[in-house]
Amino acid sequence: MATTNNTSGFKSAPDFQAFPTDQTSQQQNYQNNVKKIIIEGTTHAGRKFRPSDWAERMSGALSTFGRDHRIRYSPMLQPLTIKGVKCIALDPKMQEHFPEMYSYIMGWANNNDLVISEGEIDPETKTLRETA
Repeated sequence: MATTNNTSGFKSAPDFQAFPTDQTSQQQNYQNNVKKIIIEGTTHAGRKFRPSDWAERMSGALSTFGRDHRIRYSPMLQPLTIKGVKCIALDPKMQEHFPEMYSYIMGWANNNDLVISEGEIDPETKTLRETA
C-alpha cells in the first residue's frame, strides 16, 4: 500500500483497495458468477422500505473511493435495483470474511421484515435468477 505526502509534510493514510487493481477482471468474474443473498427494499407486507437511499448507505460500509474520487462498491456488498426495487446483494463469503457485518446486516433485514432471497444476478439485465 502506498502512502502519499501532502503539502504539510505529513503522510496521509495508505490507499485502501478491497481488491488490488491488477485483479480487475478476476474481481468482475468473481462478482458476476457467484450466488448472492438479495435483500429487497420491500417488506413482507409489500411496503417500500425507507429511507430511499438505504441500499447505498448499507453498501457504503465496505466501499472505497478510487483515484477518480468515485465510490467503488465491494463485490461482497453492492446496491442494485431489480425491477424498480432497491436491493443489496451480499456475497455468502461475507460471512467468512466479515462475520460481524454479515450478522448485523442479516439481523437488520430480519428486524425490518425485509424480503430475503438467494440467486444470481445477470450483470447485463440486472435481473435475479433465483436458485433452489
